Amino acid sequence: MELKTMKINTAKPASTPLRSLKLAALAIGSSFVLAGCAGNPPTEQYAVTQSAVNSAVSAGGTEFSAVEMKSAQDKLKQAEIAMHDKKYDEARVLAEQAEWDARVAERKAQVIKAEQAVKDSRIGVQELRQESRRTVQ
Repeated sequence: MELKTMKINTAKPASTPLRSLKLAALAIGSSFVLAGCAGNPPTEQYAVTQSAVNSAVSAGGTEFSAVEMKSAQDKLKQAEIAMHDKKYDEARVLAEQAEWDARVAERKAQVIKAEQAVKDSRIGVQELRQESRRTVQ
């Protein structure tokens, strides 16, 4: 069995002025795109966050998950202020954080309600068992 070696040219091609020009154009174009994104208010994210906060309130977040609910409401208010001040990147980040805080509050409220329902069901089952034992005796 004969081992054949392959010759690979590892020398770097010489940099051409055209390549440098392309890289510069790419960098400038990217910065314009990023600057354009920074100028758009995060209205869609704000609406999603507002909906998440409302859902959390409806699920009982203020009662069962007060810390997360307060955090979500505070961050939503801060996002609103940042949008008013045209700090759109900050507003987007705050709105995203507020959305997740609201979702955590909603899930915690749902879990606590479900646990309470299970507890109530167990109590109901125990009462039924006790009642059936009384009627049999």
